[in-house]
Amino acid sequence: MFPSMLAIIIGAVVVALLVIGVYNSLVGKRQEVQESWSAIETELRRRYDLIPNLVETVKGYAGHEHDTLKDVIAARNAAVTQGPIDQQVASQNNLTAALGRLMVLSENYPQLKANENFMQLQNELNETETRISQARRFYNANVKEFNTLCQSFPSVLIASSFGFRPQPYFGIDNAAAYEPVQVSFNKGTTGTADGATIKLPETQQDKR
Repeated sequence: MFPSMLAIIIGAVVVALLVIGVYNSLVGKRQEVQESWSAIETELRRRYDLIPNLVETVKGYAGHEHDTLKDVIAARNAAVTQGPIDQQVASQNNLTAALGRLMVLSENYPQLKANENFMQLQNELNETETRISQARRFYNANVKEFNTLCQSFPSVLIASSFGFRPQPYFGIDNAAAYEPVQVSFNKGTTGTADGATIKLPETQQDKR
């Protein structure tokens, strides 16, 4: 009987060590995911701060492009609102698309493209988009490791028992949008103008 009891005790110790080890791994991986998401948020805040100045500059040369300017500000303000990561990912997709349309629009205005302030803002925006892309790749790599651990056996048993859940990837709906927003001044790119004269609502200020 004594050997049987010893075997049970050894087995229980082994199981306990396994649970502790997997639990600690899950905690560590989750922390890495959270830290890498914080790095994305830092770059997103920089992007938010650039957009009002960018819109104001474009507005000075193309104020009648009301719909495009309004869409950028609306997308920016929606993206600023904090929420679950999957919601933030969706709002960032919308903002990226709106910025892309704004850059296409700028091709119709040679004086705007030659504006020193606009050129500086587009350089800062491109740099920010590159940093976001790099931070996104790092975040997604950490999410992949964490999700794999959450869904693999036997760690899936421990993950479900202690409330660890797979995290969403920071993906982009349009595969082409995985690249940073590019502001190209090459000739031949066209945009549209509705010809309407409408004042842009004063929604540029961050209401955080």
